[in-house]
Amino acid sequence: MTAVVPRIAVNVFKESVRDKVLYNLVLFATLLIAASYLIGQLTAGQDIKIIKDLGLAATSIFGLFIAVFIGIGLVSKEVDRRSIYSLLTKPIRRAEFIVGKYLGLVLTLLVNVSAMTLALYAVLGYMAWRAGGWMMPGWDRPAVDPLLLEAIALIFCQLMIVTAVALFFSTFSTPMLSAALTFGLYVVGQFNADLRNFENVIDSKPAIYLARALYYLLPNLAPLDQKAAVVHGQGVPLMYMLLSVAYTVVYIAALLLGAVLIFSRRDFK
Repeated sequence: MTAVVPRIAVNVFKESVRDKVLYNLVLFATLLIAASYLIGQLTAGQDIKIIKDLGLAATSIFGLFIAVFIGIGLVSKEVDRRSIYSLLTKPIRRAEFIVGKYLGLVLTLLVNVSAMTLALYAVLGYMAWRAGGWMMPGWDRPAVDPLLLEAIALIFCQLMIVTAVALFFSTFSTPMLSAALTFGLYVVGQFNADLRNFENVIDSKPAIYLARALYYLLPNLAPLDQKAAVVHGQGVPLMYMLLSVAYTVVYIAALLLGAVLIFSRRDFK
């Protein structure tokens, strides 16, 4: 990785931070996490679990919006503003351009997911302080539970894959179509495991082979969702975490390679 890539990543991060939509999403997510405290009061004895569940859900959903709505504009925005022409006249390879854009958005996601995580822990810390202890007899786990970081780390893996998908589509499609395709793949990725069991539903060999191909081709995001298990006090095994990170890295590398190949063949003249 040359020195050009970090400079592009930092510029993307600075530009994303100045985006008012980004601030609104983070603020709304933070308020939702805080509001979960009030919702949790409606269910006696389950308030901590509800706050954890809603907090993790808010982090996932609003992180998804940040990944999609900023990711789809990483390339198309440069083309629309015609700044891509001046960029490509400089000693910047197109692969460096794509990778730098991606890393910049990942950095943006990291900062914002960290902010939402701190907000969630602040609400949980307040709950623990108000209850008079960090671990109450009726709670399965402490209010400020370190296991939440495991679920958040896997959420971040999901968001990194979604970001790569959005960037991939943005190299050859319009922003609206890129957003639709990215959201579509996100939904499909939550139920991708059903394709593996498609042979139990139908007898058509071509359909079964197609389902298996799609199972390996499309992103498998469901295994990266461990919110329910962590909320109920079940930790994620270390080997599971390592395999999840390895899958994330390999899938992102494949998407970035595809994005670089497509972008390298585009003619901006």
